[in-house]
Amino acid sequence: MSWATIADWIGAICMLIGAALALIAAIGVLRLPDLLSRMHAATKPQVLGLIMVLTGLGFLFRDPEVIGLLALVALFQMVTSPVANHMVARASVRAGQLDTDRLLVDELSGVLAASKDEPRGAP
Repeated sequence: MSWATIADWIGAICMLIGAALALIAAIGVLRLPDLLSRMHAATKPQVLGLIMVLTGLGFLFRDPEVIGLLALVALFQMVTSPVANHMVARASVRAGQLDTDRLLVDELSGVLAASKDEPRGAP
């Protein structure tokens, strides 16, 4: 077996694992009961699945320019996904769309109660 054949197999396996993780994330978003659980299912396996797909593409293309671009995509996904989901969670807490009975720790209720007079942005 040559290096190209081994790299193709590794790339295919990584892409299959990434697709499976994306499927698990989609099932989690559909099946889990509340917003925070759905957000966890949407971020953790989805980001890891994307990184696996990008790794598979890197093994399939084997071009340094493409691998650099794929690494940038993975880096930006890993940086922006947690921030975006934090903002969605905070907005849902402020809007009262969160099931507080399922929370074990609630650190925002005291902060939000103290800042009731501040404008919240768009209605």
